[in-house]
Amino acid sequence: MILVTGGAGYIGSHTVVELLNENYDVVILDNFVNSSPSVIDKIELITNKKIKFYEGNVLDRKVLNEIFNDNEVSDVIHFAGLKSVSESLIKPYDYYNNNVTGTLTLVNEMVLNNVNNLIFSSSATVYGKPQEIPLTESCHIGETTNPYGTSKFVAEKMLTDISSANLKFNVTLLRYFNPVGAHPSGMIGESPKGIPNNLVPYLTKVARGQLECLSVFGSDYPTKDGTGIRDFIHVMDLAMGHVAALRNRKPERNLNIYNLGTGKGYTVLELINAFERITGVKVNYRLSDRRDGDIAECWSDPSLARNELGWEASRSLDDMLRDVWNWENTKSNY
Repeated sequence: MILVTGGAGYIGSHTVVELLNENYDVVILDNFVNSSPSVIDKIELITNKKIKFYEGNVLDRKVLNEIFNDNEVSDVIHFAGLKSVSESLIKPYDYYNNNVTGTLTLVNEMVLNNVNNLIFSSSATVYGKPQEIPLTESCHIGETTNPYGTSKFVAEKMLTDISSANLKFNVTLLRYFNPVGAHPSGMIGESPKGIPNNLVPYLTKVARGQLECLSVFGSDYPTKDGTGIRDFIHVMDLAMGHVAALRNRKPERNLNIYNLGTGKGYTVLELINAFERITGVKVNYRLSDRRDGDIAECWSDPSLARNELGWEASRSLDDMLRDVWNWENTKSNY
């Protein structure tokens, strides 16, 4: 059985769908800080399978022990954590407590219960200000620019040290680039509480008239149109990356690190233009000053995941935006 922490969240829920489609048994732990209990129902509708879930926090040793005692867990996919860059600047304690201490608590209970396989939800933010592009797994990490990124970097370092000291404990670090999109059914997708922090959810709310204007931060970068370049990846491709990591663990080593991206970079204006072309909706946006900590470009070399996991992203930017607009316009029906 696979324990998925944060399994009702954006990436977690899509990964649970793919795990169930691949006939894995899944148990979910989620405290619904960034999600809703209704997501569990929607996953069950999509897959036509019942899910066992526990409401709780990875900081709670009692609920972790209950899960490990009641279920024959073989692997843990750890998504649970806070994920807003801007919020992390205001609430750094919460980010280090949830993302670092929460991970350490989970690992401690895993080892005590003889569960030795962990896939960790990391981020391209661990690369800090890229020293070279495209980013490979061997690029320098650290010198992160916000507490969210630092929390992922510290958790990675911690898990690397633990795997080095305990050769039975297998760790896979998956570094995501910029997840976009939704399940093609339109039943699950990114649903941030309050005003979105990420580009695409904010864009779709502007397109629907729920927010007035999209700010494009930085128009003077050394890029083709002056706006930042990012590696956008469909959340369904990302979900399949976790299935591939679960299925193709390398027995010869107990620490594996992979970039999950498309290997292609798009500017913010290219994304907006693609959205307008696909939907026929004009987006009200304005060019604004750069934000502290933002970088000109960040995109991946995903060839290691292709070579070792047999995984690569197959969906285009158009697919991502089409699915996210479908989700935005149909989610109220479910």
